[in-house]
Amino acid sequence: MIKVLIVEDDFRIAQVQEGFLQKIPDVQVVGKALNAEDTINLLKKQTVDLILLDIYLPDRLGTDLLPHIRENYPEIDIIMITAETEKAMLETSIRQGVFHYLLKPVTMEKFIETIESYKKRKKLLHNREEVDQSIIDQYFGTSVNQLSFNQKDLPSGVDRLTLQKVKEVLHTLDSGISIEEMGEKMGASRTTARRYLEYLVSINICIAKHEYGIVGRPERKYYLKK
Repeated sequence: MIKVLIVEDDFRIAQVQEGFLQKIPDVQVVGKALNAEDTINLLKKQTVDLILLDIYLPDRLGTDLLPHIRENYPEIDIIMITAETEKAMLETSIRQGVFHYLLKPVTMEKFIETIESYKKRKKLLHNREEVDQSIIDQYFGTSVNQLSFNQKDLPSGVDRLTLQKVKEVLHTLDSGISIEEMGEKMGASRTTARRYLEYLVSINICIAKHEYGIVGRPERKYYLKK
């Protein structure tokens, strides 16, 4: 269970964030603070894994709170949620090791995606005494298995969500998948399945191999690159 503290001076925004968090499994809101003083007091009383921190608080900047949190609660992770677009604020936050920096207004989809990403990173390192390069690459988002897609960058006829689903299917298979099999899993035609698989080949996310089946005819199978 990930315990979250919301630090936001607008109680309406804090309620919205709490509502978003309630949609995510294994996440619990343990407190809401309207200012820096309340935040410091709550941290003395509550066990917190993650802070959702606004920058502009009535009594102190959220970025000014970061050194205090880092010194006294180094195990707590932080996601900044702010309307501030000034580069200096972002750079200060990055130097203090924040997990992410979200700009208001934050859509529910983006909010949930960010928290889910945080959960995956936490799970990746949970109970590990040692790591290898593949784990490090996954943690920092440099593995091909961590790639996400922006619709504006995709060619015509390729949908972002469908493409992500195809990639996830490939990720669960070590033995590869044929065009026909992918079509069945997608609930789509053979032509559509081929379009998505070949696009992933073209951007070097998966590879295709010709393999001989029982009847001796070669079959094109697709594998996610490791």
